[in-house]
Amino acid sequence: MPKRKLPTRPSGRTMVMVPITELQPYKRNARTHTDKQIEQVIASIKEFGWTNPVLIDEKRCIIAGHARVEAAKRMGTTEVPCIILDGLTEAQKRAYVIADNKLALNAGWDEELLALEFIDLQSMDFNLNLTGFASVEISQLIGAGSTNVDPDTGERDISEKWLVVIECLDEMHQTEVLNQLEGEGLKCRALIS
Repeated sequence: MPKRKLPTRPSGRTMVMVPITELQPYKRNARTHTDKQIEQVIASIKEFGWTNPVLIDEKRCIIAGHARVEAAKRMGTTEVPCIILDGLTEAQKRAYVIADNKLALNAGWDEELLALEFIDLQSMDFNLNLTGFASVEISQLIGAGSTNVDPDTGERDISEKWLVVIECLDEMHQTEVLNQLEGEGLKCRALIS
């Protein structure tokens, strides 16, 4: 069967730049955003750019993207990329405001693969805080020894692994301990928490 060509954009829906002053928040938006989370959104936009446009209706009421708009305001941005979801009924708009937030929350994490991603990103000197995870969460994931996933195949090694966490005084002490343990033939990894 030949592959079906995917449309470049949904039928009748285009991305446009809209001045922030023209956007209206949905008055009954039940999703809340802390200052800390808005700061995380700002950091994400600065690092990755506008990867996720704001969804609005024909009257420029925000359906999805309240946090992104607030982040843009704090950044001094005057207009943001939006997709106009035209043709939705009032019930569909109201339901999507909820669904857009809740559906993402319903997903889970494969903690072993997630830890492997954090370990790799850390080795690339990437700022792990830009992922939205707290440093404590990242340390717990990495420290849990989620190394029983092969980085190349993604397959799990079901053999047991035992870990020891050693708290060091500073980076120099960490290097000394790491060198000593590796000198004894142990497989070691240096982590920062």
